[in-house]
Amino acid sequence: MFKTRLISGIVLVIILAVALILGRNILWCLTLLISLVGMFELNRVLHNEKNILGMISYLMCILYYICLMAGETKLWLLIADNNYYEIVSLTLLICIMAVYVFGFPKFKAVDVCMTYFGFFYVAVMLSFIYKIRMVEDVGIYIVWLVFICSWVCDTCAYCVGMLVGKHKLAPKLSPKKSVEGSLGGIAGSVFVGAIYGFALQSFLTTEMNPAVMFALIGAAGAVISQIGDLAASAIKRNYQVKDYGTLIPGHGGILDRFDSVIATAPIIYFLFVVLA
Repeated sequence: MFKTRLISGIVLVIILAVALILGRNILWCLTLLISLVGMFELNRVLHNEKNILGMISYLMCILYYICLMAGETKLWLLIADNNYYEIVSLTLLICIMAVYVFGFPKFKAVDVCMTYFGFFYVAVMLSFIYKIRMVEDVGIYIVWLVFICSWVCDTCAYCVGMLVGKHKLAPKLSPKKSVEGSLGGIAGSVFVGAIYGFALQSFLTTEMNPAVMFALIGAAGAVISQIGDLAASAIKRNYQVKDYGTLIPGHGGILDRFDSVIATAPIIYFLFVVLA
């Protein structure tokens, strides 16, 4: 099991690293694919993966990403003005409300709410990986903070928790997670973030020292990543499923591996905008 988990993890990191380095169309395609798979996994938990609500959410996800690319590459004025999120989200809301009304009582209000939630939670929040990478000149450096704050935090939290964890962080939701592990994860993200920022001082021009800035981002991002991890676990507990999928051997589904990344990406984007 460990060998399978390690190999699939290495393959995943290589694929992501290549996409993040190449950026633009390659990263756009990968982020869209991850979003679609993630939405399918969430819809499957909700039993909406193949019905009309699910189909509409997938179409809106694709439309959102098309508009996102158009906005980032300045293909037309409306999208360049960053109205694409409002346009797509309102279109999705109206469509699923129409399905709810004209299909009544086939669908419940919770189906409509969770469809909209799934679009924002997976497609929109994950798209910030692409948005960060597209930040002119510095995006290629900043985007790695998403994974430092999520996966480094997760690894450090696991190691510290195994060694000295005593006090439960969320006993009813995730009995194995500890307060000590959580603090260890935050400390790990701060440390790696500071080292990464120090190494990039000659490549970044910011008002704040990059090492200090990345350490602060690492701290905030680590906290949010743990909330994202626990939130994804809470959904699974509510619907009594162990994993979201089996796509990544040893890890589960896309949402099982990207749960903390989903929450972290938007925070990294906005923190950098504020602190830089």
